[in-house]
Amino acid sequence: MDLNTAVQKHAEWKTKLRSAIAKQEQMDVATLSRDDCCELGQWLHGDARARFGKLAAHTECVRNHQTFHNEVAKVAVAVNAKRYTYAEGMLGAATPYAKASSALSVAFLHLRKATDHA
Repeated sequence: MDLNTAVQKHAEWKTKLRSAIAKQEQMDVATLSRDDCCELGQWLHGDARARFGKLAAHTECVRNHQTFHNEVAKVAVAVNAKRYTYAEGMLGAATPYAKASSALSVAFLHLRKATDHA
Protein backbone atom coordinates (compact mmCIF):
# COMPACT_ATOMS: atom_id res chain seq x y z
CA MET A 1 0.00 0.00 0.00
CA ASP A 2 1.22 3.49 -0.74
CA LEU A 3 0.12 6.77 0.81
CA ASN A 4 -2.34 7.58 -1.97
CA THR A 5 -4.06 4.23 -1.51
CA ALA A 6 -4.04 4.76 2.25
CA VAL A 7 -5.89 8.06 1.92
CA GLN A 8 -8.39 6.48 -0.48
CA LYS A 9 -9.06 3.57 1.91
CA HIS A 10 -9.64 6.03 4.74
CA ALA A 11 -12.19 7.96 2.68
CA GLU A 12 -14.26 4.79 2.14
CA TRP A 13 -15.25 4.56 5.83
CA LYS A 14 -18.02 7.14 5.65
CA THR A 15 -19.58 5.22 2.75
CA LYS A 16 -19.35 1.94 4.70
CA LEU A 17 -20.97 3.50 7.76
CA ARG A 18 -23.74 5.14 5.75
CA SER A 19 -24.41 1.82 4.01
CA ALA A 20 -24.74 0.07 7.38
CA ILE A 21 -27.15 2.78 8.53
CA ALA A 22 -29.24 2.53 5.34
CA LYS A 23 -29.35 -1.29 5.47
CA GLN A 24 -29.77 -1.28 9.27
CA GLU A 25 -26.94 -3.80 9.59
CA GLN A 26 -25.30 -4.86 12.81
CA MET A 27 -21.63 -3.91 12.97
CA ASP A 28 -18.63 -5.55 14.64
CA VAL A 29 -17.75 -2.83 17.16
CA ALA A 30 -14.87 -4.79 18.70
CA THR A 31 -13.07 -5.04 15.37
CA LEU A 32 -13.98 -1.53 14.21
CA SER A 33 -12.55 -0.01 17.39
CA ARG A 34 -9.13 -1.57 16.70
CA ASP A 35 -6.69 0.33 14.52
CA ASP A 36 -4.83 -2.78 13.37
CA CYS A 37 -7.67 -4.76 11.76
CA CYS A 38 -8.29 -2.67 8.66
CA GLU A 39 -5.99 -2.68 5.65
CA LEU A 40 -4.74 0.80 6.47
CA GLY A 41 -3.95 -0.14 10.07
CA GLN A 42 -2.13 -3.27 9.00
CA TRP A 43 -0.03 -1.13 6.67
CA LEU A 44 0.64 1.49 9.36
CA HIS A 45 1.69 -1.15 11.90
CA GLY A 46 3.60 -3.25 9.34
CA ASP A 47 5.30 -1.96 6.20
CA ALA A 48 4.88 1.71 7.05
CA ARG A 49 6.31 1.19 10.54
CA ALA A 50 9.31 -0.61 9.05
CA ARG A 51 9.86 2.14 6.48
CA PHE A 52 8.76 5.29 8.33
CA GLY A 53 8.52 4.31 12.01
CA LYS A 54 11.22 6.74 13.14
CA LEU A 55 9.40 9.71 11.66
CA ALA A 56 7.21 11.88 13.88
CA ALA A 57 4.72 11.99 11.01
CA HIS A 58 4.27 8.21 11.21
CA THR A 59 3.58 8.44 14.95
CA GLU A 60 1.02 11.18 14.22
CA CYS A 61 -0.67 8.91 11.64
CA VAL A 62 -0.86 5.97 14.05
CA ARG A 63 -2.28 8.16 16.84
CA ASN A 64 -4.85 9.83 14.58
CA HIS A 65 -5.79 6.52 12.99
CA GLN A 66 -6.64 5.08 16.42
CA THR A 67 -8.68 8.18 17.27
CA PHE A 68 -10.52 7.80 13.98
CA HIS A 69 -11.33 4.15 14.74
CA ASN A 70 -12.62 5.18 18.16
CA GLU A 71 -15.09 7.48 16.40
CA VAL A 72 -16.03 4.81 13.83
CA ALA A 73 -16.80 2.46 16.73
CA LYS A 74 -19.03 5.08 18.38
CA VAL A 75 -21.06 5.36 15.17
CA ALA A 76 -21.24 1.54 14.99
CA VAL A 77 -22.56 1.41 18.56
CA ALA A 78 -25.34 3.83 17.58
CA VAL A 79 -26.15 1.72 14.49
CA ASN A 80 -26.29 -1.46 16.57
CA ALA A 81 -28.62 0.29 19.02
CA LYS A 82 -30.90 1.07 16.05
CA ARG A 83 -30.32 4.79 16.55
CA TYR A 84 -29.99 5.35 12.80
CA THR A 85 -30.82 9.05 12.66
CA TYR A 86 -28.40 9.72 15.50
CA ALA A 87 -25.70 7.63 13.79
CA GLU A 88 -26.18 9.55 10.54
CA GLY A 89 -25.86 12.81 12.46
CA MET A 90 -22.58 11.59 13.96
CA LEU A 91 -21.12 11.61 10.43
CA GLY A 92 -21.94 15.27 9.80
CA ALA A 93 -19.66 18.29 9.63
CA ALA A 94 -17.94 19.50 12.81
CA THR A 95 -18.64 16.23 14.64
CA PRO A 96 -15.94 14.25 16.47
CA TYR A 97 -16.00 11.78 13.56
CA ALA A 98 -15.45 14.58 11.01
CA LYS A 99 -12.67 16.10 13.12
CA ALA A 100 -10.94 12.72 13.53
CA SER A 101 -11.26 12.06 9.80
CA SER A 102 -9.80 15.45 8.94
CA ALA A 103 -6.96 15.05 11.44
CA LEU A 104 -6.08 11.69 9.92
CA SER A 105 -6.05 13.19 6.42
CA VAL A 106 -3.73 15.95 7.60
CA ALA A 107 -1.47 13.39 9.29
CA PHE A 108 -1.18 11.52 6.00
CA LEU A 109 -0.24 14.75 4.23
CA HIS A 110 2.48 15.25 6.85
CA LEU A 111 3.72 11.71 6.33
CA ARG A 112 3.73 12.16 2.56
CA LYS A 113 5.72 15.38 2.91
CA ALA A 114 8.16 13.78 5.37
CA THR A 115 8.74 10.77 3.14
CA ASP A 116 9.26 12.95 0.08
CA HIS A 117 12.21 14.51 1.93
CA ALA A 118 13.44 11.40 3.71
